[in-house]
Amino acid sequence: MKVHALSLGPVQTNCYIIENEETLLVIDPGAEFEKINSLIQNLNKQVEAVLLTHTHFDHIGAVEDFLDAFQVKVYVAEEEKYWLSDPESNGSEKFKSYGLEEIVVRVKPEILRPGQKTLGSFKFDVMHTPGHSPGSLTFVFEDFAVVGDTLFKEGIGRTDLKEGNLQTLMNSIDELMSLPEDTVIYPGHGPKTTLAYESDHNPFL
Repeated sequence: MKVHALSLGPVQTNCYIIENEETLLVIDPGAEFEKINSLIQNLNKQVEAVLLTHTHFDHIGAVEDFLDAFQVKVYVAEEEKYWLSDPESNGSEKFKSYGLEEIVVRVKPEILRPGQKTLGSFKFDVMHTPGHSPGSLTFVFEDFAVVGDTLFKEGIGRTDLKEGNLQTLMNSIDELMSLPEDTVIYPGHGPKTTLAYESDHNPFL
């Protein structure tokens, strides 16, 4: 299994394309659909689905363009299914003054709940890791996890946005730390890391 990363949009949000021998999963298509599509065309495999770690504007900006092009389902946590179409909740309304457009995703999403999940040829675990946002999810594959804005290299997610909570976030990070220490962590921003590295170097832990 291969992980392809693209850093996209005004705040350099990571979009991940997970590739196995048969198909692709796309996680957090936040902006610049043309770059995502170019990589997909080069990989020349079918897209199985779109997964969202959470629904802040910088993680969902290219969702509608993506679904128009590929006609696949998008999966999100129950707690944030309405945030896709609500600029106040997804944060895009706040940044209008900076020249960013409001983001309204009108597609009806599928709901992801904690536990084992199979999508086509992909099998992974879904963890509910709230704190940065109420519906933040982590996707755990064989030896790596895509964690959204829960944990970063030497940092943690902010909690000053809608329904953020620091103690809840720290509880979620404690749950992440129960994974094997050599688990590679792919965050929503910045470089990848490992749980072992964060245990030794993250000042918040």
